[in-house]
Amino acid sequence: MKAVVRDVMTTDPVSARKTSSFKELAARLLEFRVSAFPVLDDDGKVIGVVSEADMLAKESLDGGRDATRGMITRILHRKELKKAGGTTAGDLITSPAVTVAPDDTVEHAARLMYTRGLKRLPVVDAAGRLAGIISRTDALAVFDRPDKEIRIEITSQVIPALSEPSWYSAMVKNGVVTLEGTPETISIGHDILARVRHVPGVVAVRDLWVPKTRATWVDALRDTVG
Repeated sequence: MKAVVRDVMTTDPVSARKTSSFKELAARLLEFRVSAFPVLDDDGKVIGVVSEADMLAKESLDGGRDATRGMITRILHRKELKKAGGTTAGDLITSPAVTVAPDDTVEHAARLMYTRGLKRLPVVDAAGRLAGIISRTDALAVFDRPDKEIRIEITSQVIPALSEPSWYSAMVKNGVVTLEGTPETISIGHDILARVRHVPGVVAVRDLWVPKTRATWVDALRDTVG
């Protein structure tokens, strides 16, 4: 069974309202040691995200000499300039937010964070209200799963759903799965490998498949020798 976001997300995350002031946002970032948090409307729906990067433009523009400020102004994009003059979360917000649902797979959330270059994602319910936060660290938590637990899922759930389990063996060490056996067809062998790769906690999969025709020949040879 694939791990889903609700299994690893942080519940009751730090958030801000659209009207939250710049100073309030800065204080929350410092107090809770986070680099970003979701911004909510009056109904508790996620309308965007404010991050340290969104707030740094103001620091860059307001903290230097006039000459430096002018140089920075020329290289900043128009959107960043607007944020630099912002005083509330509504001014600084990056919208729309990239979000996931509680029942989305952790794999999907991890892929979004990787492809979008994000450190965390707001988790929203069906109504768009904030349900939690999933971070990169949360997504990596699935790899802390014990080898024994991984092996049990593979041998008792994954393989029996596709083939005769007595034809296979599985060994798991540090999340690396080694499979031995004789799939009825090449397609079934591929399907088993694909599903095992998606078992929570699996780092890599190695197969030592014996083709069915070869397995038949080996059995016949053993009978002859015996």
